[in-house]
Amino acid sequence: MRARRWSEAVTHHGEGPGWDPAAGGLRIVDLTRGELLTFDADARPERLRLGDVLAAWRPRAGGGIVAAVERGFTLVDPDGTVRPGPELWSDPTVRMNDGGCDPAGSFYCGSMAYDARRGAGSVHRLAPDGTTSVVHRDATISNGLVWAPDGSEAHYADTGTGTVFRLHPDPVTGDFGTLEPWVRIDPADGGPDGITRDAEGGIWIALWGGHAVRRYAPDGTLDAVVDVGARQVSACAFGGPGYRELYITTSRQDLAPHEDPDAGAVFRAEPGVSGLPPLPYAG
Repeated sequence: MRARRWSEAVTHHGEGPGWDPAAGGLRIVDLTRGELLTFDADARPERLRLGDVLAAWRPRAGGGIVAAVERGFTLVDPDGTVRPGPELWSDPTVRMNDGGCDPAGSFYCGSMAYDARRGAGSVHRLAPDGTTSVVHRDATISNGLVWAPDGSEAHYADTGTGTVFRLHPDPVTGDFGTLEPWVRIDPADGGPDGITRDAEGGIWIALWGGHAVRRYAPDGTLDAVVDVGARQVSACAFGGPGYRELYITTSRQDLAPHEDPDAGAVFRAEPGVSGLPPLPYAG
């Protein structure tokens, strides 16, 4: 199947798509501009700048959002009040990159070095009570992270290794434990970037450099491909009525001004399977 362009090229480095049930619409991030984009029904974005970098976000159970900024977490209250948290590290060469929530309501985001050096990233957990911890180390380009609704397993992409892993995080601490390689992507096909899960347990993987999103069945077999009209496909998420629409972000990072003109746009497909409501942050 083929995705259609849904928005104009509205980002430099589009990432982090998600449906906000409270707002009734799509939100994404423009990562290197530090902006949260909230779209209306006509695919026009309203922008909120939250820092030099805005890596990921999720809705909060009580309204508002939680966000991962360059070196920490930020809360946005329902009235728009922004409450930044402390910096979690001081190294200016490392930034947050992508994440998600578990069914218990903790928010996680993984980091990476700006130069993508091997092993420089970690995954940080923000518990509902506001405490933070490191649940995984030695990541290279820490990327998509999604849980099964019952919390029994999660899938996690490290683009630097070309691998999507399956894991069984500790239900109390969130520690990742042993990572089990689940799907490896041939570098010729792109790198595994953002991921999402559908209601049947399928995992959808955005392929950075690959012009596509792939669906892998629960047993790890490839069973669907969505072609995207931009090369640097960064992430995907379900939204719309019944969560039956797949929204796909793309990036202009490192591209020349007239190269890949649809890069930075949001694409949309109707893949014939429903997604799941986003797991919210409980704090």
